[in-house]
Amino acid sequence: MPLKIGATTYAIERTPDGRRLVVRRAVEAPPDVVWSVLTDTERWPDWGPSITAVESSDRYVRAGSRGRVRALGTVWLPFEITSCENRRWTWTVARVPATGHFVVTHPTGSVVGFELSPLAAGYAPVCQRACARIGAIASGIARTDD
Repeated sequence: MPLKIGATTYAIERTPDGRRLVVRRAVEAPPDVVWSVLTDTERWPDWGPSITAVESSDRYVRAGSRGRVRALGTVWLPFEITSCENRRWTWTVARVPATGHFVVTHPTGSVVGFELSPLAAGYAPVCQRACARIGAIASGIARTDD
């Protein structure tokens, strides 16, 4: 049974990067719109609760994109996108492997999600908020495109 729109789930799953805690939310917006929000570095502060600013020469991430993010309004940290394909991207922040990000098709929209090391389970509520914010932004864009 598909995830209900607006519902968020948590599960330990095998991902391309090994076993991860996966936080996902079903949203009422097409996958391409959600992917655009997720990969647009200018939008990261809009949906990322811990990111307050981004500097990157790439507006939309691709493998090899680099830049820096300001975390919690205080410290600038370098990032690099380590993979970006099939609506999934991963990155390192300050040279430490960080969250994976993905979008998949849902019968009435999309599912957006984050993959975390099980050791970073305390970050899951932040990812839950990010999923909700991405969903709200993408749904707003989808409504204006109708």
